[in-house]
Amino acid sequence: MNGPAQPDQAQLISVIAPCRNEHAHILAFCASVARQQLPAGWHMEVLIADGSSDDGTRELLERWCADHDTRFRWLDNPGRIVSTGLNLCIAAARGAVIARLDVHSEYATDYLAQCIAALAETGADNVGGPWRAQGASPMQRAVAAAFQSRWVAGGARSRDLEYEGEVDTVYLGCWPRATFERVGSFDEQLVRNQDDEHNLRIRRAGGRIWQSPRIRSTYQPRGRLAQVLRQYQQYGYWKPFVIAKHGQPAALRHLVPAAFVLALAGSALLLLGGMWWPLALLLAAYGALMLLALADMRAGLTPGMAARVVAVIAAYHLGYGWGSLRGWWDVWRGRAPARSFGALTR
Repeated sequence: MNGPAQPDQAQLISVIAPCRNEHAHILAFCASVARQQLPAGWHMEVLIADGSSDDGTRELLERWCADHDTRFRWLDNPGRIVSTGLNLCIAAARGAVIARLDVHSEYATDYLAQCIAALAETGADNVGGPWRAQGASPMQRAVAAAFQSRWVAGGARSRDLEYEGEVDTVYLGCWPRATFERVGSFDEQLVRNQDDEHNLRIRRAGGRIWQSPRIRSTYQPRGRLAQVLRQYQQYGYWKPFVIAKHGQPAALRHLVPAAFVLALAGSALLLLGGMWWPLALLLAAYGALMLLALADMRAGLTPGMAARVVAVIAAYHLGYGWGSLRGWWDVWRGRAPARSFGALTR
């Protein structure tokens, strides 16, 4: 890791971003970052860690960095996962401030300026904006609608678009360099949830994490139901490893999906024995929850969109629940993480 920022780096912000096989998105991302309007006297460098892409992403990055904008550099990330890519970028970054961006998000032109302002105003160790999702295809719009629902997020403040204040974790993140010097970089054993684990370390070291709605970005969610299911299986699987590593009590919202999957499996077994009412009661309760979720987002919700939203919410709950049960099983047995949950896919 680099040492403390030198005087000529005091107003340099280092943008870091991991990517893999993003041929369709990488140039739009680079152009979005290039349009950032920084405060007077500030400038930026952009470090993109490519995880051995084989779809032409690397060639596009090479041309952009060489011919288009000398503020951009690409790094090779043979580990191919987010945490190794982030750490490579952090080690190479020169700025006094380090901001993580995601290739599948779009950013307000003052995104980085607002991050810098929030750090100065709050003295926080990490700042970010709310996690706002928006899709183009019908399925992406359904994923985005479910994503913002409190019935899916479990009340997580990172999905509250108006909330400003201290939070447990924040979308993406922007840090003073001193934060990494004090608590270290990202855990490279974690394919998912590496940001939650890092924020937990910040809080346990006495640091603060701050969310500001002035830091505006829009996330482009996955466009197929199978991708959503796979994504949330991984989120669920890796959460127990974070909890076990730090002896952290699990929040209720992390346990409910696993309890639902267990109850569903138990009810199905009882059905095989001729006892139908537990499954009927469980499905009725879940149907009521779906109706409440749809009522929250009723504006402009067509029947076709409503059906997609129901499918997406079920994928969230079942994927996260099954994944967390697998994760707890491996943690309880003291096993290394399963290889089947180790490949980060879009």
